[in-house]
Amino acid sequence: MAERICRALRDGALEGEHAPALTIKDSNESPLGSLLFNHVLSQLSSFIVAQKSQSQGIVLVALSRGPLYYEELFKSKGNNIASSNKWIKVLDCCTDPLGWRSKLMESGRIANLTPGTSTRANLYKNLKDLNKLLLAIVELGKELVEDGKGRFAVAIDSVSEMLRHASIFSVAGLLSNLRSHSQVSCLFWLLHSDIHETKAIAALEYISSIQASSEPITRPINGQRANSEKLPFLEQNLRGGKIHIRFKRRNGRVRLMSEEFCIEQSGIKFTPISSEAEMIAQSLVPKVQFNLELSEKERNDRAKVVLPFEHQGMDAL
Repeated sequence: MAERICRALRDGALEGEHAPALTIKDSNESPLGSLLFNHVLSQLSSFIVAQKSQSQGIVLVALSRGPLYYEELFKSKGNNIASSNKWIKVLDCCTDPLGWRSKLMESGRIANLTPGTSTRANLYKNLKDLNKLLLAIVELGKELVEDGKGRFAVAIDSVSEMLRHASIFSVAGLLSNLRSHSQVSCLFWLLHSDIHETKAIAALEYISSIQASSEPITRPINGQRANSEKLPFLEQNLRGGKIHIRFKRRNGRVRLMSEEFCIEQSGIKFTPISSEAEMIAQSLVPKVQFNLELSEKERNDRAKVVLPFEHQGMDAL
């Protein structure tokens, strides 16, 4: 089912329709959203490099991690970093989101920016102005497409960081404008649900066509609060969890699916699980065996039965 999400982003938008948008949501109980985001990013990158995706490149808006982190991520997945400028552009909003460090560097108070910067990335220094951020994303995307006619994907590694500097109205407007842009093939973002109001989460989920929520496999029993009692649950939930997926179809219907996932050294492994309703329905089905073949005695008895209003020949008149 998680692979179905990647295929939906790979296939992109139909002509005249908005681009598919994915919200990846996690919480303190299951803080694995960044790993799920990396999985989707890596899968979509592989499709693009293999020219199996509608989008010709990705604009990655880095808010929670520096560009060097993503360079190492792509290296670990076997992608050629030397040719990465042809299929990915990183907009660095993490190093200096408000431009303060650049001003300190100009005044001579600091020597340079943080070690997480990269010469391959494009530095953005005014996260409060999301209109300029939209223009910056679109300009980078146009550099990736051929002749300005292709499409590109947009990945935002933390909408929560964006909400620290801008209102939910501005952030929702940015995402909506990206989704309706004629050259955006798909977009996806990560949201930490614990630190936002319900109405903010609902607004972002309304914009998205796909929602993937990470939840813990186990929870403390009877409201355990002591740290010593929580440790076994925390350790287990850091190794995996459940992901609940909500697809909004074009006809307005919604499809719900669930999977379990575990973190392995090679990446994330997903395992389908049956929904609770499906398991209950299966348990209620009676186990009855039917024998459709009749014995010789049963066939003879059936032949002797006279059906009502059956024509018995001329003698019956």
